[in-house]
Amino acid sequence: MSKLYLVPTPIGNLKDITFRAIEVLKAVDLILAEDTRTSGKLLKHFEITTHMQSHHMHNEHKTVDNIIQKLKGGTSIALISDAGTPAISDPGFLLSRACIENNIEIECLPGATAFVPALVNSGLPNDKFVFEGFLPVKKGRQTRLLLLAEETRTMIFYESPHKLVKTLGHFCEYFGEDRPVSVSRELTKLYEETVRGTAREVLDYYTKKLPKGEIVVVVGGKK
Repeated sequence: MSKLYLVPTPIGNLKDITFRAIEVLKAVDLILAEDTRTSGKLLKHFEITTHMQSHHMHNEHKTVDNIIQKLKGGTSIALISDAGTPAISDPGFLLSRACIENNIEIECLPGATAFVPALVNSGLPNDKFVFEGFLPVKKGRQTRLLLLAEETRTMIFYESPHKLVKTLGHFCEYFGEDRPVSVSRELTKLYEETVRGTAREVLDYYTKKLPKGEIVVVVGGKK
């Protein structure tokens, strides 16, 4: 029986892939990719010719059983997302759980993920923290924010650029305008930027300068 490898890929700078990740991606029989077009550029750069198959949030429920059968049949498989570590706000959890239920070995390689450098860069306490990922868009958003307003640990969120100003406004409303906030965007890329301040200060900054790129928001816990 073969093994499922969870392989982190760079979040921006291609140099951040590990030698071991390249080795595994070249050695396996099949690579499951969130977007084969995006991953195709990465594989081409490192001269990896392993066959790819699409595996994303819209089809993972339908494809898990077939993948499990392939693993049971001796196919070695690596799972990658568009960027970062699989299953962290990306597909991977359902397949990992199915492998465990079927006694199929899983190996997760260490590597790139966006929230760790954003947390360290923030200057906020990182001895205890909670990763929230993306907040609910509509249903359940207010309930979640009311709950998190009482959270004493540092909180980490992912956000899209066109929703950042709205989210910062909600942080001002529910957490208070003086709550410390750090926004990191385009991590490891040419225009990497981290803006720190109170929720109000950071909101004012991005109201005047519309953000672009991938964004991680780190928020101090309630004192």
